[in-house]
Amino acid sequence: MSSSLQKIAEDLANDALEVMDATGNERFFVEVAQMIGASSQTLEEAFLTEVRVRLAARKAKNFIATHKRALG
Repeated sequence: MSSSLQKIAEDLANDALEVMDATGNERFFVEVAQMIGASSQTLEEAFLTEVRVRLAARKAKNFIATHKRALG
């Protein structure tokens, strides 16, 4: 992936997640991806990857934190 493509995808993912957090709309990124995909399938795929990685990391951090708290 080119660095400019990755940077754009990262920025868009961060912005989309910010809106998702503020609104509670967990599927907002899907709407953004559809809009992006109408113009660039390459950017759509990069954006979705960035969003999924961030969402997976959030879940993993929460999972780990829960287990750390259980340990005392």
